[in-house]
Amino acid sequence: MAFSLARIAARSLHTSCRRHALSKFAMPAMSPTMTEGGIAAWKKKEGDTFSAGDVLLEIETDKATIDVEAQDDGVLAKIIIADGTKNVSVGSPIAIVAEEGDDLSDAARMASEAAEPSSKPTTHQGEPEPSTPPTSDASKDPVSQSQPQEAKLELAKGDRIFASPIAKKIALERGIPLSKVQGTGPEGRIIREDVEKYQPPVSAAAPATPTAEYVDIPISNMRKVIGTRLTQSKQELPHYYLTVEINMDKVLKLREVFNKTLGEKDKSAKLSVNDFILKAVACALADVPEANSAWLGEVIRQYNKADISVAVATPTGLITPIVMDVGSKGLATISTETKALAKKARDGKLAPQEYQGGTFTVSNLGMFDIDHFTAIINPPQSCILAVGSTKPAIVPAPEEERGFKTVNVMRVTLSSDHRVVDGAVGARWMAAFKGYLENPLTFML
Repeated sequence: MAFSLARIAARSLHTSCRRHALSKFAMPAMSPTMTEGGIAAWKKKEGDTFSAGDVLLEIETDKATIDVEAQDDGVLAKIIIADGTKNVSVGSPIAIVAEEGDDLSDAARMASEAAEPSSKPTTHQGEPEPSTPPTSDASKDPVSQSQPQEAKLELAKGDRIFASPIAKKIALERGIPLSKVQGTGPEGRIIREDVEKYQPPVSAAAPATPTAEYVDIPISNMRKVIGTRLTQSKQELPHYYLTVEINMDKVLKLREVFNKTLGEKDKSAKLSVNDFILKAVACALADVPEANSAWLGEVIRQYNKADISVAVATPTGLITPIVMDVGSKGLATISTETKALAKKARDGKLAPQEYQGGTFTVSNLGMFDIDHFTAIINPPQSCILAVGSTKPAIVPAPEEERGFKTVNVMRVTLSSDHRVVDGAVGARWMAAFKGYLENPLTFML
């Protein structure tokens, strides 16, 4: 998935190449709010030619990993910013490119001038790259004395070791001396794969590698943004919470009937309880539109459509892809779109328009057997619904001979911004939502 802004950058870059033979390729802005990003991986090597449509590299933003495609033909003359580098400012040079047939002899000089110390990207810990990384004294290493072939890879004392931040991290954790690792990156730079493939020489005198007692995990751009936004939300938004219990018997029976029918046509097409929840949320927002609002400072914006953000857990953090205009869609469509968005979210392939915006958020932890929890509002939205698991419960039933019965109950909690949604409005919305789920045929009429 390639972003259009990257194509614009590539087009302007190619035009510049025609005038100056060699040109700097700057870090593109992949969204209107992006100020920095990471180089996830270069898909072309130095000296490789590329054609229009080829993926040059993957850029990591705060929410996804996005392909940058070439708009025209050219040559990747020199890579300035290596794989795994974080916090690269938008507009800073990341490579030197040219047209096929151009003289590339000046590429190294241009790259060196572009990589000034004041504009260097930071490491994964957010600290400036050290100007003199630690080196190893080969003369004090008993292994190097017994392994002359391995000694060829060692550097003279005082020489700089060039390695990517992630390669340094892995080497530190595993106790691997970088001076003994053969780099295969640009100009011999040590990359992650080099460290992971490194095999220490077999020697009776070789000391055992110590086992680390902990692991420092680099903070991804996504995790950094999540931390900032949720802290701001909890500090600045006056949250309050409303909880209700909902009888899910009719939803479960209706879901069983639908899935049996759908399964005869397509075994993979099955509705989840969450699909019913999203539909009921949209219907309740149509009944109580005050809850479908956002605080924008000078005005409260009330939306006419229910664009529902659905919280999805990914390896790098939480993201909320949006199912657009849920009220106008049937359960099967809602189910298909939700599954597709969730997969793209976990693969890091969401386009900005698929997760930016939304009018209301649903966070469902029922599949993790969580009975009840409260969620933090995603500003500028005013509400988020926390959904727990559905479990059997005994409730009073005067009409029954025993005076009680067992029903399937789901607990949900609405977090609301009191500046926008008053308690009475929140209570009305919860009553409408509960009514739709306890009588699901009403939103199919």
